[in-house]
Amino acid sequence: MRFDVITLFPELFAPFVQAGITRRAYASGQIELKLWNPREHAEGNYRRVDDRPFGGGPGMVMMAEPLARCLAAVRADRAEAPGAQAPAVLFSPTGEPLRHAGVQRWAESPGAVLICGRYEGIDQRFIDTCVDLQISLGDFVLSGGEIAALALLDAVARLQPGVLGEEGSHQQDSFNPALDGLLDCPHYTRPELWREQPVPAPLLSGHHAHIERWRREQRLLLTARQRPALIDAARAAGRLDARDEQLLGKRPAAL
Repeated sequence: MRFDVITLFPELFAPFVQAGITRRAYASGQIELKLWNPREHAEGNYRRVDDRPFGGGPGMVMMAEPLARCLAAVRADRAEAPGAQAPAVLFSPTGEPLRHAGVQRWAESPGAVLICGRYEGIDQRFIDTCVDLQISLGDFVLSGGEIAALALLDAVARLQPGVLGEEGSHQQDSFNPALDGLLDCPHYTRPELWREQPVPAPLLSGHHAHIERWRREQRLLLTARQRPALIDAARAAGRLDARDEQLLGKRPAAL
């Protein structure tokens, strides 16, 4: 798959593809990443990409034309067949929240063109004309779309075969369907006693069935406390059995 990123700060992405486990996805060629600076497609000696907003107000607005030219260059470089263009994705507070199901879809896709805004925003005419989808990381505002793009790329990279140390380890992640969409359970390692806090006894029992049941219970209790809407979703999907429901019925005392 191939991701093209339109950004005024391409240097922010270099360390990401050269460090950490997810670098394997780029080193192996499973994910191709290309960076494009719209300033290179702006006119004039100063290569200006922003201007004052009509109607007044604080901040500057990214101009439509440099972005449109940059996107056209991306399209030409991708040599896309008519009707088979990769979606142009803008990271924006108005976008659809990015969730695990969406990451899975992107991880199985041919890729996309990721557009990172800056300043007060982007000329709406470019958004209306050129953007296919808007994505949000949450109800907060970043200085630009680069962090959001990196978050999506990281989430997609770790789902590629062979990227993580153990195949299938991502299936134990929070929100994964393999865990019925629940939060992951707590984890512990050596020493067995740390600052008078012991490791839970079931994890030291060596009894796999007991360990798995403890983990299931912890996922349910943690999710019920922190993200109850996920419990409702799992229940609606028929993913909770009678034993799960019995545990959840006792959760005020258990918590």
